[in-house]
Amino acid sequence: MAGSREQFGSKLGFVLAAAGSAVGIGNLVGFPVGAAKNGGGAFLLMYAIFVVAICLPVMIAEMTVGRASQKDPLGAYTGLSNGSRKWRIAGWLSIITPFMIAVFYLVITVWIFGYFAESAMGNLDELAAPGTFSNFITGNSLFMYMALVLGIVYFILQGGVKEGIEKAAKILMPALFAMLLLLVAFVLTRDNALAGVEFYLVPDLSKINAQVVNGALSQAFFSLSLGMGIMITYGSYIDKRANLPSSAKLVALTDTAVAFTAGLMILPAIFSFNPTVDTASLSESSVSMIFSYLPQIFLALQDSIGYFGASLVACIFFLLVFFAAITSLVSIFEVPVSALMSEKGASRKASLLICGALLVLFSLMCAFSFGLVGFFTNFVFYAGADKSFFDVVYDVFYDTILPLNGLLICLFVAYKWRHYAFNQELEQGAPEYQSSFLERYINLSLKTFIPVVLAVIFTNTVLVKYFGIDVVSMLIS
Repeated sequence: MAGSREQFGSKLGFVLAAAGSAVGIGNLVGFPVGAAKNGGGAFLLMYAIFVVAICLPVMIAEMTVGRASQKDPLGAYTGLSNGSRKWRIAGWLSIITPFMIAVFYLVITVWIFGYFAESAMGNLDELAAPGTFSNFITGNSLFMYMALVLGIVYFILQGGVKEGIEKAAKILMPALFAMLLLLVAFVLTRDNALAGVEFYLVPDLSKINAQVVNGALSQAFFSLSLGMGIMITYGSYIDKRANLPSSAKLVALTDTAVAFTAGLMILPAIFSFNPTVDTASLSESSVSMIFSYLPQIFLALQDSIGYFGASLVACIFFLLVFFAAITSLVSIFEVPVSALMSEKGASRKASLLICGALLVLFSLMCAFSFGLVGFFTNFVFYAGADKSFFDVVYDVFYDTILPLNGLLICLFVAYKWRHYAFNQELEQGAPEYQSSFLERYINLSLKTFIPVVLAVIFTNTVLVKYFGIDVVSMLIS
C-alpha cells in the first residue's frame, strides 16, 4: 500500500541520494574525456544547455510519475495508465534496464575497487605497466574484490531507504566532494596545468559541430541517470509536501557541478603530463582512461612528490571513483529490489537475496567475457565484429534502451497521463509552479521537441550499434 511506502527523511537526504545515483564514472571520467575530445569549452557549453533544456524536464517527469504513483516503475506505469498492457511493457523495460546495467556496472566497480586496493598497497608501478589491466581482469583476485563490493552494496541496501541509502549518501557524497576538490587543488599546482584549464573553460564556438552536439547531449542524458527507472523509484520515496521542481534542480546542479569539477581535475592533469597532447587522439573509452592512461600520469608524479606521494594521489583518486561508482550501483540496483518488494510483496531481505543471486550470475558472465570463457568472450556477431556478453549488455541496455525509456516517459506524461494530472502533482509542495514559465516550458518540451530528439538518438544508436550506419552524420555531412 502507498501508506507503507518507505520515504527519505529529509530533502537533503533525497538530493544527495539522487545525486549519488547520477554521479558516477560517467561524471568523473566520461565527461572529462568527452570534453577533451570535443573541443573543451565548446563541449562544456553545449552540455550545460542540454542539462537545462532537455534533461531537467525528463528528470522532473520521472520523479513526478514516481511520487504520484508511490510505486516502482512497473507499478507506476500500470497504475497511472489504468492497467494498460502496452504501458506495462514500458514499466518492465524500466526495471530490466537498470538490473542489466547493474550487471556490467558491478564488474567495472570491482575493477575500480581492485585498483584502489592495489594502489593502497603500494603497487602503483605495476598498475602503470603495460598489460596490467588485461592480467587483472582475468586474475583470481577479481572474484575476491567482487565479494567485497557485493558485501558493501548489500550492507547499504539492507538498511532500507532512510537508514541505508540516505545515510550512505550523507557520508559518501560529502567525502566524494572533499576528495575531488583536494585532487583539483593538487592538479592545478602542476606545470602547464593552466593550459588545460584554458582549453576547458574558454569555449571556441567554431568547434561546435555535429560530433560535439551529439557527444554533449548523450553525456548529459546518461550522466543524470535518466531512463534507468531510478528517478521514478526515488520519486516514490518523496513526501507529497516536498518541492519536486526545486529538488530536481538541486540534483541536476549537483551532478553538473561534480562533472564540471572532474574536468578541472582530469584535463589539467592531461596537459601537465603531456604538454603537446593531441586531445583528439585520446581513447573514447572511460575504462581505458581510468585503468591505462591515468595510472601512468600518477606514476609520473614520483619525479616531483616521490613514489609514496604519487601512490597516495592514485589511492585518493581510485577511492573517489569507487565512491562515485558504489553510490550509482546502489541506486541502480534499488530499482529491481524495490519492484520485487512492491509487486510481489517480498521483504527487503528476500528481494535483495533473489536479485543479488541473479546479479552475481550475470555479472560473472560479464567477468568471463574478457578471455576467461570463450563462449562469453565471442558471444555474438553484429556490426561486422565479434561481441562479448559484456559488449551485448552494454550496447543493448546502456546505449540503446536508455534513450528509448526516456522517450517513453515523455510520451506517457504528455499523451497518456496528460498535463493536467502531471501539473497537479507537481503543484503539491510547489504552489509557485502553477502558471510559471517552468510549467509552460516543461509541458511544451515534453510534448514536442524532447521526444523527437530522443527518438532520433534511439534510432541512430540502433543503426550505428547493430548495422554500422550513422544516419545523423551522413545527413549532416
